[in-house]
Amino acid sequence: MQLTQLLKERRSVHRFQDREVPIELVTELLDTAVWVPNHKMTQPWRFVIVHGEGRKRIAEISRTAVGKRERDPEKSKELGQKFHDKFMAVPMFVVVLMKESPAITVREEDYASTSCLIHNFSLLAWEQGIGLVWESYPLLSDNAFRTALGIQPGERAIGSLHVGYPEQIPAAQPRIPAAELITIIEST
Repeated sequence: MQLTQLLKERRSVHRFQDREVPIELVTELLDTAVWVPNHKMTQPWRFVIVHGEGRKRIAEISRTAVGKRERDPEKSKELGQKFHDKFMAVPMFVVVLMKESPAITVREEDYASTSCLIHNFSLLAWEQGIGLVWESYPLLSDNAFRTALGIQPGERAIGSLHVGYPEQIPAAQPRIPAAELITIIEST
């Protein structure tokens, strides 16, 4: 697939087939995805892959965490179950972590590089027929979630990538053409 076609056809996928994604393939894609610009080569990222029975752990954490936010016990139970089921419908999670530098400039550069890495991974996955959506929900900061995934102090979960073979591919969302957003400054 040509890069231009790949960029324009990639979609965020929310519904997946009940089919496992090979960890070896995901590892291979991540090995390629890390080839991003990274000022001073800090390479601040690491990955936690959750699949198979391991999904139950974060599904239970999501049930509890979401349930805490609701005052009505019945709504709490219903909402918690909804999130549990949503998590169990995802074949694989790739949680992308970033070590946070105390220097704000380095931290911002590292965040940009890590975001590029996630985008690279999404394109490489799409090329292999694998879809994903990059989620950044409050659960990523929840202590139980962080503990379950071994997220260390000083590490930030940049995103939880929900990964799987697409059951449904959404239609493209319109984009504002770059030509409408360009300011050109010419010398006088």
